[in-house]
Amino acid sequence: MRIYFRETGQSNPKTIIFLHEINMAGWMWDGQLKFFQDYHCIIPDLPEHGKSKELNFTIENAAEMVIDLILDKAHNGKVHLVGIGLGGQVILEILNKAPERVKTAFISGTLANNSDSTETFLKLLNYLLEKYIPVKNENLTIGSYIRSYGIPRKFIKKFKESTYVIQPDSADRIIRENILFKIPFEENIDVQVLLTVGEKEYNVIKQSTRILDDKLPNSKAYQIPGVGHIWNIESSKLFNQVLRSWIDRGTLPDTVKKI
Repeated sequence: MRIYFRETGQSNPKTIIFLHEINMAGWMWDGQLKFFQDYHCIIPDLPEHGKSKELNFTIENAAEMVIDLILDKAHNGKVHLVGIGLGGQVILEILNKAPERVKTAFISGTLANNSDSTETFLKLLNYLLEKYIPVKNENLTIGSYIRSYGIPRKFIKKFKESTYVIQPDSADRIIRENILFKIPFEENIDVQVLLTVGEKEYNVIKQSTRILDDKLPNSKAYQIPGVGHIWNIESSKLFNQVLRSWIDRGTLPDTVKKI
């Protein structure tokens, strides 16, 4: 089966692919589509998310499916990639597998490890998943994510539906892929990469951003003031301004702070 995707602006010459966060789907980019009407935009639902729920998820096979989408749909077989969280991890795997297909990459709030996890950490992860999976669809659990992500009222129904789509065994697998993700490449990646992290993000995500900045030779890393994790929704005007500056000119507005 093919990954599900939406597509706008097919006649425009430059292509952007937007990759969503865990427990969400392509709808999280609705605030970007109108602003980037002059681009060819492709918005997939990652495997086991949204309308791609029948496909099995790993970060590696998600990357392969997006690469196939690039080859099939992107103008000139190259794209600007944009991803938050899990979507950023998929981008890193694409940079590992097919960097020649990427014009630029915009990666935000993405967890990445530089070494293997310890046995103690794996035991802790097992324990946390045992506690989380049975209650993942309860209102209290979903409500905590809505508050921490700053999901506006108009998106709450879609967020709940996206959470319900993911079955317990799928949630276990996807979360393990996300938490245990290790930077997949050793050699230099000759692609311009913008790394961003919200000022209100967890410290572990900020540390991951620094690790990625050290690992990627052509990266720039910036902290975004006043925002959290899903800042394309929380502050879509600022997100669109930063993304537009990046892909159009390779520069950034003065409102962001270099890490």
